[in-house]
Amino acid sequence: MLKKQILIILLLFAALLSVAQNKTLISKTQEPVSYATISFGNGNGLFADDMGKFYFTKKLYKDIDTLYISAVGYNDLKLPTIDLSSTIVMESKVDKLQEVIIKNKPKGPFKIKKIKPTTHEDYYKCWLPTVESEIAVFFENNSQETKRLTKLKIPIKVEAKAWRKRNKANSKKRAFSTLFKVNFYENNNGLPGDVLTYDKVIFVATEKNEKIYELDVKPFDIYVPKSGIFISLQVLGYTDAKGKLLPSKKYQEIKTKRGTVKVSTTFRPLLPFTDKIEEKRTFVKRIFLNDGKWVLYDRQNINKSKLLLEGLNNYGIGLEMEVYKKEE
Repeated sequence: MLKKQILIILLLFAALLSVAQNKTLISKTQEPVSYATISFGNGNGLFADDMGKFYFTKKLYKDIDTLYISAVGYNDLKLPTIDLSSTIVMESKVDKLQEVIIKNKPKGPFKIKKIKPTTHEDYYKCWLPTVESEIAVFFENNSQETKRLTKLKIPIKVEAKAWRKRNKANSKKRAFSTLFKVNFYENNNGLPGDVLTYDKVIFVATEKNEKIYELDVKPFDIYVPKSGIFISLQVLGYTDAKGKLLPSKKYQEIKTKRGTVKVSTTFRPLLPFTDKIEEKRTFVKRIFLNDGKWVLYDRQNINKSKLLLEGLNNYGIGLEMEVYKKEE
């Protein structure tokens, strides 16, 4: 009987401790701040889930003394990790979404324009997604007609590294479930600028997906600005069976002779990069480092990339959009 009572007390204590370790980001109106970025200031960090929750303890992140929290539509926060509150309130900022948002939706005739995705089957020519990086692809706007995005066609590679060498065509692939966030940016002097929507555009990719993931974005009313549009892909982490973001550590600490090295966790699916696109239109940024500055993905900016050494400098996202007839 005594052992049972002790077990119950321990379980209750563990439950209370778990609640204390979970932090929740909310707005002043008590709404959750979904998928906010929590940076540690050292090139690493994590993301809140759809309900604004994230898991942080000093035991898990011993060397982190400050959190830098940011979310689209909210003022940034800088918080010491000592006595970090379980509920953190973020103040919304008044940002006008750009002129590309059309208040009166076009009702006239339109045609569908398609830009095919570019992909391949070579594992060794793929980008390994980590939560520290975001990849954006630029699409020019070469006419004055109104254009609304309807579908994205996202190249992915779900197979494991040595799958084709196993000669086990009927074997099951290793299961995974990864949450991605899609962002849309205006063109700011050739780099991704302000966001074009505050909506959270997300999808979950698993080992069951085909090599092109089709994402319906028509409900979000994304109109292409006159100066073009950047479409980006950002991995948030693995999910549970219901698509809920798991609160796992996003890097490994490896001990070496020179000290402990933090290696970012890579996630599946992989992203096939290509040399079949002539113009350079792929950009990358380190989310938790360098203030999230965007750079063109080429050898002048990034000199230690095996993909670039092989001339693979583009990610071939495809899309479909409604092109409305220009009013005379």
